[in-house]
Order: sequence, then C-alpha cells, then structure tokens
Amino acid sequence: MLKMKNVTYVYEDGTVALDNVNIDLNINQRIGIVGSNGAGKSTVFMNFLGLLKPARGKIYYKEEELSYNKKALTELRKNVGIVFQDPDKQIFFSNVYDDIAFALRNLKYDEKEIKERVEASMEKTNISHLKNKPVHFLSYGQKKNVSIASTIAMNQKLIFFDEPTAGLDSDSRENIKNILNSLVEKENKSIVVSSHDMNFIYEVCDYIYVLNKGHVLSEGESKYVFLNKKILDEASLEEPFLVKVHKYLGKPLYKNEKDLFEN
Repeated sequence: MLKMKNVTYVYEDGTVALDNVNIDLNINQRIGIVGSNGAGKSTVFMNFLGLLKPARGKIYYKEEELSYNKKALTELRKNVGIVFQDPDKQIFFSNVYDDIAFALRNLKYDEKEIKERVEASMEKTNISHLKNKPVHFLSYGQKKNVSIASTIAMNQKLIFFDEPTAGLDSDSRENIKNILNSLVEKENKSIVVSSHDMNFIYEVCDYIYVLNKGHVLSEGESKYVFLNKKILDEASLEEPFLVKVHKYLGKPLYKNEKDLFEN
C-alpha cells in the first residue's frame, strides 16, 4: 500500500533526517523500523503519513505518487493510521467511550455504526470495563490501550505504532503484543512498529529496516538482521534475548519465549 523511493528529508535547521531512503511496506504485514535516537524513525513515519513532504524522492500510495491536497490525504488516512508514543496526543475527550468515538463522529458516521465499532475496539483492547471512566483517572497503560482502540475503531488497513511499549510494565507490554498479533492474524491488518525494545520487535515483526543517521543500514527478515552483530553494533542496538540464547547457548532460534521454555 505504501512505499518511499529515494526519499530525502531536511529539517528547517539544515539537519538531514533522511538521506536517499527506500522502504517498501508492501513487503510484509509485520514490519519493524529500528535505530537509535536520531536515526530517522519518526521522520519516516511522518513522511509516510503525509505530515511531512520529502525534499527529494517520492512517497507512493497504492502504486501512485502521493498527492498532498486535502482530498488525497483524507483518502490516505482512511486506510492508514498511527498510534503515537504519547497517548495524551491522541486523547481528546474526558470519557473513554466518547474519546474512541471522536474521529468517527468527526467523519459523520451513523451513531449505530459508531457504537458497534467503539464497543468492538474496546473488546479487542481489553478496556470494555473502562467504557464510562474519565480518561484522567486512567493509568498510562490504560491510556495507551484507549489510543490503540481509537485507531482500531477506524478500521484502517495499515497502522503505524510508535514506541508502543515505552513506559509499560511487563503485563501491559504482553497485552500490546497480543493486540498487535491479533490485528495481523485475525483481522488481516498490516502493522509497522518503531521501538527501542529489540525483544519486542523480534517477537512481533517479521521484516526489519535498520536506520542509522538517516540511512537504511540493513533490511531483511528479522532472524537474519538480528543475527548480524556487526550491523546491530553500528546502529547501537541490543541483541534480542532469544538471539543471545541461540548464539551463546546453542539453542534453536525461537521466535518467542513460550516456544523456548516449552522445548
């Protein structure tokens, strides 16, 4: 659905955030975009969403060059969404139900359909019991789930997740992992995940782009990318736990911890 070809993006202060970057999101339904701070991950997201426009190169949506007029961007955002790192950036109402319904009401959906979508998205994110709760009484993890539910309610085909596990405890992290897996496996959505948590990326994503100083340093299936210690070191990234177990203890290369401990 989306790809960027030879994209360069320069900020107003002259900083080259992306330099001749090529990323194809059609290649896999579970894509991870990783790199240290300043590598260009957020800039990639913003360019794909049409929030930023490349200085050079092109963004392609459904195989056609992206236009930046209101009609084209509205069409893009009907099918492509984002869950920001900070959930407060996506929360607009004091009540959980009304907050999830906000974007749908903005688009003039019928209240009956809004109700169906909101309740379904709350069930998928395990927050049905919070339906009438004021948002300012929620924990950080609960707010994160509300922001994800708001995006799920839009029924978009491709969803970007910016640092989805940042600031979460292990139980909340596991819940986010289950939600993302369900989106792909049960609803046939595509996800693009940016994170500093390499264990999470390794378990959730099947294809990885490694960014370093605005360049694509490496790309490929997750197991091959994460087995390349030289690339990880150059990008200042940690080896996932399961990769370490494989390399240094001689165990098979499992995709998740459950498989490791059951075998």
